[in-house]
Amino acid sequence: MTASTNAPKVSVVVPAYNSGPHIERLVASLLRQSLPPGEFEAVFVDDGSTDSTGARLDELAAAHPHIRVVHIENSGWPSRPRNVGVANARGEYVFFSDDDDWFGDEALERLYAYAVENDADIVIGKMAGHGRSVPRELFRKDRPNATLDNAPLIDSLTAHKLFRRSFLNEHEIRFVEEKRRLEDHLFVVRAFLLSRRTSVLSNYVCYHHIRREDAGNVTAQGLDPAGYYANLRDVLDVVDAHTEPGPLRDKLHRRWLRNEMVSRLRGKRFLKEPADWVEQVALESGKIIRERFAPGVAAGLPPLQRAITALTAQDRIAGLRKLAEWEAGVRVQARVEGHQLDGTALTVTVTAHLASGGKPVTLTLTDGRYQIDLPADVDPDLLDVTARRPMARLDVVARRKEGGEEFFLPVEHRVVDEPVPGAGPGRVHFVHHAVARVDFATLNSGRTEGTWLLKARLTENGWTEDARLPLTFRCAADGAAPVRVAAAEGTSGLRTRLRRVAKRLLGR
Repeated sequence: MTASTNAPKVSVVVPAYNSGPHIERLVASLLRQSLPPGEFEAVFVDDGSTDSTGARLDELAAAHPHIRVVHIENSGWPSRPRNVGVANARGEYVFFSDDDDWFGDEALERLYAYAVENDADIVIGKMAGHGRSVPRELFRKDRPNATLDNAPLIDSLTAHKLFRRSFLNEHEIRFVEEKRRLEDHLFVVRAFLLSRRTSVLSNYVCYHHIRREDAGNVTAQGLDPAGYYANLRDVLDVVDAHTEPGPLRDKLHRRWLRNEMVSRLRGKRFLKEPADWVEQVALESGKIIRERFAPGVAAGLPPLQRAITALTAQDRIAGLRKLAEWEAGVRVQARVEGHQLDGTALTVTVTAHLASGGKPVTLTLTDGRYQIDLPADVDPDLLDVTARRPMARLDVVARRKEGGEEFFLPVEHRVVDEPVPGAGPGRVHFVHHAVARVDFATLNSGRTEGTWLLKARLTENGWTEDARLPLTFRCAADGAAPVRVAAAEGTSGLRTRLRRVAKRLLGR
C-alpha cells in the first residue's frame, strides 16, 4: 500500500482551461506549502486552453521541478483532465483541486500526516467557502474513522479530497468522461462506499473553495432539469448497487432528495427562478420521489422538507409556490445579551428565535406534542416536530474575515417554549439561549491574526439560518489578545458585500 521512497507523498491534480489570472492564487498557495517541494508534485492538465494558460503553466514547470504540465485536446469538462492527471501522478496520494481555488499553507503536510496516522484511503480536509456553500456539520470536529453511518460524509460530494492512489487504481475509480452533471457524485460516492477508512481533518482549513464573480465555474452554468435528474438517477444506481434496502440506503438517498430536489423548490430559491423551469424541476423530482425513494427517505426529513416532498410527489406546483412565498420571509432574529473579554478569553451570551415576516414561527402545543404551523395543505402528521425538538440548537460561529475560516465555539445551549402574544391558546415558539466561550489563544490552533466576526447559527425544524452578531474582534498578531472593533469599522465587510450585490444587479 505504500509508494516507493522516491515517489512524492502527494500529487495535486489540477484541470486548467483558459484560467487566466485566476490560477495565480492556487499557484502561490502551492509554492508556499510547508510540505517540501521534493515531497509533493502538482500535475496541471491543460485542457486545450486558447489563452495564455498553457504558456504560463510551461513557464512554471520550467522554474519548479515539482510542477508538471500535460497538454491535451479540449474536452470541455473537468473529468478527462482529472483522469489524465491521475494517470500521470506519481504520488502515494492524489488531491483534486480546481484551478481557481487555493490551499492553506500547511494543507498538504497536514492532510498527508493525517492519512498516514489513520491509514486512510480518503482524507477530507476542512474547507472554507467563498461565495460557495461547504459542509458545516462534517467539520464540527476531527473524525479519524468517519463512515456513511456515523458521520455526515454524504454532505461532501465534491472531488476536493485526498485519495490514496493505489485505492483508486485497485477499484478502477475514475471520472466518467462524457459531459454530464454530478460526475463528482458518481466518483466520490463510489469511493466512500469502497473506502476501508475515511478520515475528516477539521482543525485546520485545508482548502478554499471559491465561486468567481464572473461565474466562470462550470457548475454555475444553466441546468436542464430532464438531463440533470437523469444523471441523478445514475448516482442513485451506484448507491443501490452497494447497499441493501433499509436505514443506510434511505439516509443516502435523503441527501439527494434534500439537496438536489427540495432545496430547489423552497423559499427564495423557488421564487427567483423562471416559473416554467421550476415546474420542470418539480415534475422531474416528483417522478424520482415516486419511483425511487422508500417511505423512510422523506420520513427522516424535518417537517418543512417533508411538506415540500409531499407536495412535489403530488405535482402540486401551486402549493409549493404558496409555501415558498411564506418561507422566503423566514429569518433568525438574534441578539447579544452580554459579553465579557478577559485577556484572550471571550464569553458571549446570545438569544435567538425564528421569525417569518417579523413574527415568530409558531407551533401548536397540544397534549405535549408540537406541530409547526405551515401554510401547506398536507397530512398533519408530516408537521409534527415533537421528536425534533431536542435536535434544535443555537451555535455561535467565529469567522476570520481575511481567510474565511469558520469555527464552532463551545456553547451551553437550552431552548424554551414561549407563548406567542395574540396567537391564541397553545401557540408557542422556540426561544434559544446560548453561552459561548472561546480562548483566542487556542482558536484556529493559535493562528488568530486578523479580524474575527461572530454569527449566530440557528438550526430548527428544517432551517439552518445565520445572523451576524454586532461583535467584531481583531487580533494584531497570532496569540495576541483580541480587541473589540468599533461598530462602524466592523460593518465595512457588509458594505463591501452590498456593493458587490449592487454591481451584479446593475450588470444584468
